[in-house]
Amino acid sequence: MIDIDHLRQWIGREEQQSELLTPAIAERFDATFDLRGETGDGARAPALIHLCLAPPAIPTEELGPDGHPARGGFLPPVPLPRRMWAGGAFSFHGDIRVGETVTRRSIIQDVVVKEGRTGMLCFVTVEHQVDSNGRAALTERQDIVYRGVDGPDAGAKKIASTAPAGEYRRAVQPSAVLLFRYSALTFNGHRIHYDAPYVHGQEGYPGLIVHGPMQATMLMQLAEQIRGSRPTQFEFRSLSPLFDDADFTLNAADDGSGLKLWTCYADGPVAMVARAEW
Repeated sequence: MIDIDHLRQWIGREEQQSELLTPAIAERFDATFDLRGETGDGARAPALIHLCLAPPAIPTEELGPDGHPARGGFLPPVPLPRRMWAGGAFSFHGDIRVGETVTRRSIIQDVVVKEGRTGMLCFVTVEHQVDSNGRAALTERQDIVYRGVDGPDAGAKKIASTAPAGEYRRAVQPSAVLLFRYSALTFNGHRIHYDAPYVHGQEGYPGLIVHGPMQATMLMQLAEQIRGSRPTQFEFRSLSPLFDDADFTLNAADDGSGLKLWTCYADGPVAMVARAEW
């Protein structure tokens, strides 16, 4: 039973975190994604690098068995065992530059409980205002979903129509090294991204799970490469998981003034859908 009235008391809760974006962090980000950008002081930082800055530094003894921080604190103590980043949106106002201090001001916007196909779901919406040396850089909406462990096997690839191939397409090998590197960049201890025995034995998945924010970052990079400039708006939503047991593709197609983008297995349904606007 979820006491929604209690959880909604977290609406309006705020926190603030800051971190200096050093050349070393920018270099590690670029190395993870095979980018060749400038990483010295003053260089324009790559898109969505802010997701790797100022993560919660929770002591190891305060982590749960899945590697996530124990419930409570800034996020509400939702009594459901599995937490995922379901989607988000970004509005870009200015550049983050290497050598500047990036500050994230966060506020809980909403907490809602719904009944889904697999049981009870709790959605928490967080807004982040991000600045770089005091200049507004972006506004982010983060959609977090909590769910139980019962229901259909989340690890099974669902029977669904095969996703179309995009006008623009790029293959990605989700190696364990790539997933580990992104977990390290984001100080993300969630074991589903790097601990194969745990994933198979405790979570029942067929492989390590590809991070949602990493997929979104790759789609954002694809959008930039296609149009030659950074979007002013970008939003994404996760539909089904991707695992490290098979390569997947990044896809894009022109859609009016913007691009629609998606990730998928070669023979699978859409895993993440996104849209970029200029």
